Amino acid sequence: MGQTGMNRPPTNQRWLWWGLGSFFALVIAFKLGASSNGSSGEGSGKKVGIVTIVGPIISAESTVKQLEKYRKRKDVSAIVVRIDSPGGLVAPTQEIYEKIKSVKEEKPVVSSMGTVAASGGYYIAVAGDTIMANKGTIVGSIGVIMNYPVMTELLDKVGVEFETVKSGKLKDVGSYSRKVTQADRQHLNDMVMDMYGQFVTAVSESRSMEKDDIISLADGRVYTGLQSKELGLIDLIGTFEDAIEVAGIMGHISGKPKTVHPQKKRPSLLDWLSGNLGQTVSSWFDALPAYRWQME
Repeated sequence: MGQTGMNRPPTNQRWLWWGLGSFFALVIAFKLGASSNGSSGEGSGKKVGIVTIVGPIISAESTVKQLEKYRKRKDVSAIVVRIDSPGGLVAPTQEIYEKIKSVKEEKPVVSSMGTVAASGGYYIAVAGDTIMANKGTIVGSIGVIMNYPVMTELLDKVGVEFETVKSGKLKDVGSYSRKVTQADRQHLNDMVMDMYGQFVTAVSESRSMEKDDIISLADGRVYTGLQSKELGLIDLIGTFEDAIEVAGIMGHISGKPKTVHPQKKRPSLLDWLSGNLGQTVSSWFDALPAYRWQME
């Protein structure tokens, strides 16, 4: 066999490098596109920042961070807090409420209600400069709830006993493994009523209404958006788009306001696990004091 037959055809690696280069270029372009999609209406000019609070309120960290970002951004002149929540845990609700109060000292904040803004959802809403709801939005449920199971009879039937060593008689208050005592009821009732008083005070101060007038409405019931407007619990009837327009006017933005949304990242395995954790934690509401409304 001749020398020509033994030589292999030369491999042209240029196409391989071009292919790899094109692939990485597409990946980078996709990443940049995903980042730019995180904020709608980006560009020059003043904008309205959008913060969304959806579902049970079990943490304040991400919402507080987003509010702070918008407070610092020079191109954001006003903020709309879009609320679609039945409420949640007390402390996170109060943290978001206090943060909105702080931010609105520098930039106007409009609270826009979706399907429901009850209990903690309404607590957060009253921190804004203006509250807007749809006609059929579920609003109100001013109050605090705490309930937990007592399983002593079931445990007796199964034959399970708990031995508890504690430093004080109320250390295991709320335990499902023993009967509720009068001291338990008094302690928990005092705690819930103290939180209820904080809720009423927040609504009274934010809505410029007398506490007695608030208490007459604050027996846990909910109202429609129209009823809430008549009762003074909200300011305006309108949609999310209307809220953005109002925020633009308050922020001295001419024309239709551009909006800025929090950048969305693609869900990872950690996000999926934390999401399941969030669902698990939300199921603990029955064991914790909460500004929460539920249809029962």
